[in-house]
Amino acid sequence: MLDLSHLPEKAPEYDLRVLFEANLHFGHKVAEWNPKMKRFIYTHKNGVHIFNLEKTAAQLQLAYNVVYQAASNGKTVVVIGTKSSAKEAVEKFAKEAGCNYITSRWLGGLLTNWPQVSKSLKKMLQIEKKLETEAYKGYTKYEIGRIEKELNRLKRFFDGLRGLQHKPDLLVVVDPTKEDVAIKEANISGVPVVALIDSNGDPTRIDIPVPGNDDAVKSIELFLSEMTKAYLEGKGAQGENKSERGKVKQSVQETRKQ
Repeated sequence: MLDLSHLPEKAPEYDLRVLFEANLHFGHKVAEWNPKMKRFIYTHKNGVHIFNLEKTAAQLQLAYNVVYQAASNGKTVVVIGTKSSAKEAVEKFAKEAGCNYITSRWLGGLLTNWPQVSKSLKKMLQIEKKLETEAYKGYTKYEIGRIEKELNRLKRFFDGLRGLQHKPDLLVVVDPTKEDVAIKEANISGVPVVALIDSNGDPTRIDIPVPGNDDAVKSIELFLSEMTKAYLEGKGAQGENKSERGKVKQSVQETRKQ
């Protein structure tokens, strides 16, 4: 459970016209809605729910501040989006932020069985290193082919998780309904979730739900670009905090010497 009592207020004020132009106001068909999303819905038009963009803006600000705080505290964030409309944006913005991501199928156990998943991640890196250093010199073409096939299989799941040393501290998710297994594991493991969630989703499973269209590329990109800005700003603050703590420590040491 996230503690929001000391959350920094770093998020910008969002222009509702920008959110509108990104198509964030469009929900799913009325017949497909989840009643738990009622508090975020303004009306419906032509059989489609329309989100209240004032509430979307407020939740987006909250999500921004949560991601900022996580980054400033050195927490590990993993961005998840495996649907076709989200994959490219997830990889682009995660790489820009310098955090891990998943655009292939969620591999069960990432949160609930991290030790085993960690072994597979290490195996991928070991195979890559051996192939680069010709450690497999003397192997037959058939054997090399099998090794490369195994590497490609591992990269499909773990390529975006390079450098991950422990299970993530926070998930940023596009379409939690699609990423149902990831959300279940997060809830079981106590890993908080920030998510762009459509009107067919269940917001009670998400710590910070951002109501909006989770299908359109423009809306997904807007959501992820703001999470990226928050993460980068938080990382910058972390560096400043370390520098300040270093100065204080040095000052204390100099005082003691006197």
